Amino acid sequence: MSDPSGTLATPVEVVADPGSDGGIAEIARIVAEREVDSVVVGLPISLSGSEGEQALEVRAFVDRLRGAISVPVETYDERFTTKLAEADQGRAPEDSRAAAHLLTSYLRSLDQTPR
Repeated sequence: MSDPSGTLATPVEVVADPGSDGGIAEIARIVAEREVDSVVVGLPISLSGSEGEQALEVRAFVDRLRGAISVPVETYDERFTTKLAEADQGRAPEDSRAAAHLLTSYLRSLDQTPR
């Protein structure tokens, strides 16, 4: 989750089995409850830059999620986020820390985009 200014990302709870019907419903609940403006989903891209089977599964998940919520859903390269989370020993679960790193990278990329 980012702060209102879109500069700081903090870990939030992990949604168990996000691709299931219950997981999608839980994400939709969080989006509505927290008045989320958009959702960023990590896209597993290989070090060579190619997309494999996991990326196809993520894209299918994103399509389902877009049908369940009314805010934009973006994908963003998740390379190295787990390594960053491993190095960042916080109290939040590793997956939550990795997601916060993903969101931080995404927000920084927006700052570099010409307007």
